Amino acid sequence: MIEIKQVSKRFDNIEAVKQLSLTIQSRNVFGMLGTNGAGKSTLLRMIAGVLKPDEGMIFIEGKNVWDNPEAKKLFFYISDEQFFYPNATAQDMEKFYKKYYPGFDCQRYTNLLVRFGLEKGRKIQTYSKGMKKQLSIILGLCANVPYLFCDETFDGLDPVMRQGIKSIFAKEMDERSLTLVIASHNLRELEDICDHIGLLHKGGVLLSRDLTDLKCDLHKIQCVLPDGTSPSFHELFEVIKFEQRGRLVSMTVRGDKEEILKKTELLKPVYLEALPLSLEEIFISETEVAGYDIKNLIL
Repeated sequence: MIEIKQVSKRFDNIEAVKQLSLTIQSRNVFGMLGTNGAGKSTLLRMIAGVLKPDEGMIFIEGKNVWDNPEAKKLFFYISDEQFFYPNATAQDMEKFYKKYYPGFDCQRYTNLLVRFGLEKGRKIQTYSKGMKKQLSIILGLCANVPYLFCDETFDGLDPVMRQGIKSIFAKEMDERSLTLVIASHNLRELEDICDHIGLLHKGGVLLSRDLTDLKCDLHKIQCVLPDGTSPSFHELFEVIKFEQRGRLVSMTVRGDKEEILKKTELLKPVYLEALPLSLEEIFISETEVAGYDIKNLIL
């Protein structure tokens, strides 16, 4: 388990993370979403012990992360732009990480390089962006740690490779209870793989919930009411988003789906439908509540 307690981080006069508290349970995939500048990468670097919090503390399995080699043996951090030594080969990086991760699986590393078509003796600086990302993920998997931290994991990978990586992650979770923490802007990718979602905005946490529960709590309702009917939907429901075009009403509502439909049916609608929300739609709805409105960006 990862415990983040009242953590803050400033860069000059910019407060990137503000008094943030969050708990990440073991043995699941935690997706870290956020608006631009929300503090995702900063928070992930603090969890990985790369940055020191100005305030607060971060614990992994009860161990304080900052400046603690024992805590850092528990995870592998894959940054958006993974570091490789100049002129290093994949074989050189294997030797490097083997010094810091006693459980590094060299045989598996060799096998995965072959499967991914990466030459062990080729200089990494000649790899493409996608190949470098693949190598980073292979190194992280072969370190055999219980936690893997990924910043924009699928960036630069083609669709086939993304699906292959997801399958490997799923197998790792099943076989050795791997915990994944993934920060990404790609909501479609996270929707496929995540168990739990943390939504960051302006350095704080808007919400942290199980993805299934989150989808069950928000619903998109479309209805057409009889002529002359104009109820106050905001009094009937907790409306997050509301649009009306002629007689067609479209709204995003928080609450129990069956209760919402029952109340709407009492209005004797001509047409009524409840539609599932994608993670992207949930993201937009929740951030609009927090004042991050797309309409303000395009007008």
